[in-house]
Amino acid sequence: MAIKNKIITENYALYNADCIEAMGEMPENKIDMAIYSPPFASMYTYSSSDRDLGNCKNYAEFLEHYKYVVKELYRITKPGRMNCVHCMDIPKNGDMGLVDFPGDIIRLHQDIGFKFWDRKNIWKEPLRVAIRTRQRALMHMQLANDTLKCRGALADYLLIFKKPGDSEVPVKKPFGLTEYAGDLELMNVVEKQEFLDLKEKFVNYKDDKTNKLSQFIWRRYASSAWEDINAQRCLSYKEARDPEDDRHVCPLQLDIITRAVVMYTNAGEIVFSPFNGIGSDVYAAVIEGRKGIGIELKESYWNQSVKNLKETEIVKQKEDDLFSTCNEKESSPDQLSEPAIERISEIMKYDYL
Repeated sequence: MAIKNKIITENYALYNADCIEAMGEMPENKIDMAIYSPPFASMYTYSSSDRDLGNCKNYAEFLEHYKYVVKELYRITKPGRMNCVHCMDIPKNGDMGLVDFPGDIIRLHQDIGFKFWDRKNIWKEPLRVAIRTRQRALMHMQLANDTLKCRGALADYLLIFKKPGDSEVPVKKPFGLTEYAGDLELMNVVEKQEFLDLKEKFVNYKDDKTNKLSQFIWRRYASSAWEDINAQRCLSYKEARDPEDDRHVCPLQLDIITRAVVMYTNAGEIVFSPFNGIGSDVYAAVIEGRKGIGIELKESYWNQSVKNLKETEIVKQKEDDLFSTCNEKESSPDQLSEPAIERISEIMKYDYL
């Protein structure tokens, strides 16, 4: 299998390669969690490569190719662990309606053997979406002309799938949740003040049963609707644009990735992204004290991911310990990081790594 380029450090590994070929070389039951945003079928053009799933002839061919990705993810994910997929409904051209992309992703995962575990609805501000996409259906002008042609700002979704079986280790939060990933400005005044008061009162609090700060954060994370995601908290992507063949760069918000990583992994465990793009998935994982492995086909995206991940090294230097940036500050590096380092080292013995 051809690897165009790679960067391997103590905390992350980045590969410029075809993810289907790369995953085919990986050992089974080795990844603690996968999180990614797949190509949105024919909605965007990501590159001119024939290997790019976004360049399939039609939607049916896309799903057929994407099935190989999910099969490999199922194989390399440990039993009882999660795969998280970011997606949205895909608008058809003109007045043709929507493609139920999330529904097709759910059915595909279930056919392969995953359990459909959870779904998060991620709110998007309509005006911002209208400005960015220039969709006539979202414009106030269309409301005035003909509401039958209007459509709301389509939500994003985080679909969460679980591989059958029992995890060898539980994902524990002995002290609850101590850090909040979200936009305080999207809370109402009362909620915002409550959070600020709790954060001051329960800093470094050790009793999960009476930790009201953790309970406040959990209520927001446990909600089916994530209405407090900071849409602007994304990695830099301007240099990743390739004028010859690229028309779309849309990095996933770090708040979304952070919540999933914190909820479904322990410190030191391995988070994997088959469509790593400019590195958002691996970046958020490393910042939270996990190990990240990312594969990206497009060279300009991969180059930008390398630059973005170097920033995590700066963060590490500013902290007494990388694991102190993890939300579960109670997690012991001695208990969690060393076995994880051994596991990632074992994976790295394979030729593709």
